[in-house]
Amino acid sequence: MKDKDSDDAALFRAAVRGTRPLKSTPAPVRVTRTVPARARFARAERQAVLAESLTAPGPFIDTQPGDELLFHRDGIAVTVLRRLRRGDYRVESELDLHGLTGAQAVVEIGIFLQRAQARGWRCVRIIHGKGMRSGPRGPVLKHAVNNLLRRASAVIAFASARARDGGTGATLVLLGGTRSLRSSLTPVR
Repeated sequence: MKDKDSDDAALFRAAVRGTRPLKSTPAPVRVTRTVPARARFARAERQAVLAESLTAPGPFIDTQPGDELLFHRDGIAVTVLRRLRRGDYRVESELDLHGLTGAQAVVEIGIFLQRAQARGWRCVRIIHGKGMRSGPRGPVLKHAVNNLLRRASAVIAFASARARDGGTGATLVLLGGTRSLRSSLTPVR
């Protein structure tokens, strides 16, 4: 058997005579790193809490899905608020916040209120939903609307809409301006 092995080796050497071995480069080592798990939403919520803590302080009012929103500034007659709740004022525009996060809603409300003031609108509706599917955090958009409108200087009063106009899922907002309140609010007949 040794003869056969030596014959095979001699044949191989004869076959490769005059050749040179290839220069070999080491094969790249594949390093697979596992990406560490990140809690994206937890981080986003921490950032949102931090951002909110840095904004101007305002009253913290906890709102629940069925709660009615109601607010008026000092000096605004209760009859104006009563008429707003009844839907006596013509709604000149509306903003629908469905599908937005709390932070996105705050930005959209700010833009909407600026546009409303620039155009001279006095009564607008903000649709935020009732917050029934918000889970343990409660109605996120409704809470954001409530707190932001209380801090907005342009807002003189707001109230939840009538049931047929959205109920506790929509808020009617009265905006102040240079014109007198009596002449700027047009009752619906």
